Amino acid sequence: MLITHDTRCALDTVVDLVNTAPDDEQAADDGLTDVAALGEFVRRNDISDVGVLAERDLDGVRQVRARFAAVFAAPDAHAAASLINELVAAAGTTPRLTDHDGYDWHVHYFAPGASVADHLAADCGMALAFFVVAGEQERLRRCEAPDCRRAFVDLSRNRSRRYCDSRTCGNRLHVAAYRARRKEAAR
Repeated sequence: MLITHDTRCALDTVVDLVNTAPDDEQAADDGLTDVAALGEFVRRNDISDVGVLAERDLDGVRQVRARFAAVFAAPDAHAAASLINELVAAAGTTPRLTDHDGYDWHVHYFAPGASVADHLAADCGMALAFFVVAGEQERLRRCEAPDCRRAFVDLSRNRSRRYCDSRTCGNRLHVAAYRARRKEAAR
């Protein structure tokens, strides 16, 4: 599957957005606690064409975040497609070609002047739509580590990635399994 630069950026953004959600519905874990945190998210993901952020933007982005989390949890392509269609339609998708900030021509799906929530819903929703169209919806995953449910997109050739980060979750679980085997062998 060919993934263009702008699609990859949108995928990285939607994964980062979903991973800002609290693990157990406690606001203390929320990565988007206030407008300043939303501003940092916008800067970190280099989201263009965003004006002054306000509380209504924060509320809108949190709602979009919950809908994207549902896409990652969708049991099949039909459910994912339905959720993505609702997101993209509600955003008032308006595809247009652009070449800003030193990037070559690419497509933005949000309308000029759209809210940051509609911007995310349109661009990230379309990036996820490409995966469903390509029959690759199963690549939208959650980490299999028992104490981690972070979202990620499995871009491995053989669709075998199991952890959000092999250096942290993967290694931690492999070391724990190794120690358990050694402990069992010592008995």
